[in-house]
Amino acid sequence: MAEIAIRCSGLVKRYEDVLAVDGIDLEVRRGECFGLLGPNGAGKTTTVEIFEGLLEADAGEVQVLGRSWKDGDYDLRERLGVTLQETQFVDKLTVLETLTLFRSFYRSGPEPEKVLRLVRLEEKANAWVRKLSGGQRQRLSVATALVGEPEILFLDEPTTGLDPHSRRQIWEVIGRFRARGGTVLLTTHYMEEAQRLCDRVAIIDHGHVIALDTPARLIASLGAEHVVEFQAEPLPEMDPLRAMQDVTSLRVEDGAVSLTVGHVHRAVPALLEELQRQGRSLTRLATHHATLEDVFVNLTGRHLEEPE
Repeated sequence: MAEIAIRCSGLVKRYEDVLAVDGIDLEVRRGECFGLLGPNGAGKTTTVEIFEGLLEADAGEVQVLGRSWKDGDYDLRERLGVTLQETQFVDKLTVLETLTLFRSFYRSGPEPEKVLRLVRLEEKANAWVRKLSGGQRQRLSVATALVGEPEILFLDEPTTGLDPHSRRQIWEVIGRFRARGGTVLLTTHYMEEAQRLCDRVAIIDHGHVIALDTPARLIASLGAEHVVEFQAEPLPEMDPLRAMQDVTSLRVEDGAVSLTVGHVHRAVPALLEELQRQGRSLTRLATHHATLEDVFVNLTGRHLEEPE
């Protein structure tokens, strides 16, 4: 078994009457990208901030790189890189000055110019931070986490609000860090990001881990590879749809029906035939490969980006 980078057991954190983390048990292996996937308010950030030593748990045990935060934290902090959901920089410092400042916090690490090249910001070295785009600021935030040459990189919602191009640039930075043997703990509510980057994913909801496995195995747990979504007027009878060949599950939400199916080319003709038999008019039809979003909806009945 791979060496464990992060381990927690029975982790609990309360904020007055709110139980943010409720008995979480996790292990993150060295060299992997581990994702915490869930909606806003699920407990992802609280869990990560406990791992980072920024918060103290109310109950449970945490070990990071084989050490507890109770053992004294200076040496351990130098082995970690942290990117928060939002990092506030001094707007009138340049990019290089900002990274040089962060580099001064560590006893060793690469030259700031090298890290700028790693995150593809070398052309912005002399630009003021306030002149950067959102994607460039986020890459600078990741650079400040890399400047101490960490063993573990914590990324809390690193691409929220970014356009697709900027998001993929962050993904490339993460890939290069992992290629050098680094461990990544990533929180996100983007299913594509989790599927693309993570070796394993823990789906968190209301402070609980409700599923944990590789993205492929979590999706396979649905028992089918595709989802057929449709609307018809009036709403059809559901029992005949559930009984159709290749249908493994059915869900109705706001007048739309979602069928999890094994083979689209068999399920769609059968669906059209059944709707015709019932005298229903099809108004919308769409299909897609099953995703982690479908796993979350199947487990909770909600979408990842729905408000709590």
